[in-house]
Amino acid sequence: MAFLDGIKAALTSILSHKLRSLLTLTGIVIGVLAVVTMFSSVYAIKELIQRNMEGMGWNHSLVIAAKGTGPTSPHGSRRSKKPRRTAQSQRPINYSDYLALRDEIPHKSIYGMIENPSLYRLKDKDLQVRIRATSVDFFTSKNYDILEGRYFNQVEEENLLPVCVLGYWFAKEHFPTGSPLGTTITLGKQRFKVVGVLADDSVNKQEGFDFNSWERKNDLEAVYIPLKYGCTYLSPQGAVHMIAMQSHDEESFAPMKSAARQLLLSRHNMYPNFDFVDISAIMITVSDEIDTQMQKWNITLFAIASISLIVGGIGLFSTLLISIQERMTEIGVRKSVGATDTSIFLYFIYESVILALTGAFIGIAIAWLILTGIGAAIKMPLYLPLAGVSLGIFFSLLIGVISGLYPAIKAARVDPIKIIG
Repeated sequence: MAFLDGIKAALTSILSHKLRSLLTLTGIVIGVLAVVTMFSSVYAIKELIQRNMEGMGWNHSLVIAAKGTGPTSPHGSRRSKKPRRTAQSQRPINYSDYLALRDEIPHKSIYGMIENPSLYRLKDKDLQVRIRATSVDFFTSKNYDILEGRYFNQVEEENLLPVCVLGYWFAKEHFPTGSPLGTTITLGKQRFKVVGVLADDSVNKQEGFDFNSWERKNDLEAVYIPLKYGCTYLSPQGAVHMIAMQSHDEESFAPMKSAARQLLLSRHNMYPNFDFVDISAIMITVSDEIDTQMQKWNITLFAIASISLIVGGIGLFSTLLISIQERMTEIGVRKSVGATDTSIFLYFIYESVILALTGAFIGIAIAWLILTGIGAAIKMPLYLPLAGVSLGIFFSLLIGVISGLYPAIKAARVDPIKIIG
């Protein structure tokens, strides 16, 4: 029997017994629906966490900060008779170090940060405010968009102009009725012109997922000024409290880290008065732990969902066996006009596989509708990944072949002479 003829014959048989075929499909549909939905939900949560880590600017990142040294510092020994250099004799990490790292080492983003508490005069009250000196890469790497106005520009940075960008919550609290753009605010003894206001947290808001919201709320309660201005007027010796660097990808992270260390050592007379906090390594550890837990959860969910597929396979198996008894005459006629045992065998296998795959596609479609509805309800996107779809189709195909194997063999062995007799 030709392949296309076998498919057409199987479809004709399925459509001629619509109710029976529909009941047979139900088990397969439920099984595939369970497998795809559970797998896709776990996958979506994992992808969401990964994207949020990237949105926070944590992936492939390191932080360089001044090292605190004291009597027990590993970089100084009490037993040594020779005087050793101390952190106090070395200049701190400063704006020129930031510029050297920015200009000489390939990177995706880099920003320095100085944070000082300051008093904000509001009517007759002095309020404590976080004032942060940084560069524009801080906003872009952390995914903080502009609500109105703009970030400070290179001209303002280089010429030490007193401009600032307000965090969303700072602006909302202190300028509830009007736009702060163009106004001048006093922080301590410094006066700054407002050139921009940050938008609310788009990462958590768009994804509907509360991810490190406390830190991001703190960010949006601060006031930001250009880094060079902060190094010049707010920080002793022009020190930068920390420098954050992010590489383009995982492969370029280690070379970037090594180059940054060598550059800083050369600029600080080989004295390591700085620490590297490998955010990327921490994130890899967290990601690996998430992967491990998700894999365990996937195995558990798949074991539960597989029961539905097995039940569907048993239903398909039973239907095909009953079908053979009903179609003995048809089988006998086919054999009497020249159909071979192989043709009859393939005829039933095709029917079993088509039923299973039809159930799989219906289950996948329903799963997509359910995930879309749940995602809209909880404001968190739930995806239908290719891996989940492929898994559902593969196991449906497997169930179809296994369930149809014995009935197909039995049908192929039917003796047309005994039927006629």
